[in-house]
Amino acid sequence: MLVSIIMPVYNGEKTILGAIKSVLAQTYENWELVIVDDCSKDQTHSVVKSIDDERIKFYQLDSNTGSPTSPRNFGLSVCKGQYIAFLDADDLWEPKKLELQVAVLERGYNIVCSNYSVFVDENEDDPLSYRQFPKEFNFRKMLRRNCIGNLTGIYNRDKLGIVLQKNQGHEDYIMWLELVKKGGNVYCVQEPLARYRLSPSSVSSDKLQAAKWQWRIYREELELNALVSSYYFSHYAFNVVKRKLF
Repeated sequence: MLVSIIMPVYNGEKTILGAIKSVLAQTYENWELVIVDDCSKDQTHSVVKSIDDERIKFYQLDSNTGSPTSPRNFGLSVCKGQYIAFLDADDLWEPKKLELQVAVLERGYNIVCSNYSVFVDENEDDPLSYRQFPKEFNFRKMLRRNCIGNLTGIYNRDKLGIVLQKNQGHEDYIMWLELVKKGGNVYCVQEPLARYRLSPSSVSSDKLQAAKWQWRIYREELELNALVSSYYFSHYAFNVVKRKLF
């Protein structure tokens, strides 16, 4: 089965080559890499064009949108694969990522993710920490904690359809919530199959803003009442603190 990999990028000349090489190194070879450039001002386009592989598709938006949401949604609109995965231009995959996850999808699961490591800027071989999740979980568990790192998730498009991301904070989490609600239990490969780059400019590094986004999701996106929202938010906060301490 063809796997479509959606990669948004903006001014990614320093990191995108590593991201692409991690896709080229996949032991599962039936994939297309859909790179969508949000009008970069650096040499991103030249870096991509230097790689000669017909599985790599490059698109450039007409104007800068200021977030990865529109590039991802454009990629979703043009991709052709039965399975869909995501990788940002500054993150990395381990070589067996797709092979192991496609095998699980072919067993009947609609959504698969994995554990992953976190590294700081150029120290990709020196993990700062690891993100670990239950081997199997459902929608209610996802409300307590986002168990699907966007760089690790892959889902069956033929079964679940296309879910576009919304242009707001935690856009990937909202998308995965909708997919999990439709797709049932999620299987998480217990190996760290991806590496997430943490930098001072990372949007997700602003914990206070992230907490505000999380509360908004409960109250406005999911329309949960204040009591139920508080219950799930307490679990979210606990997991954030736990991650900091351990």
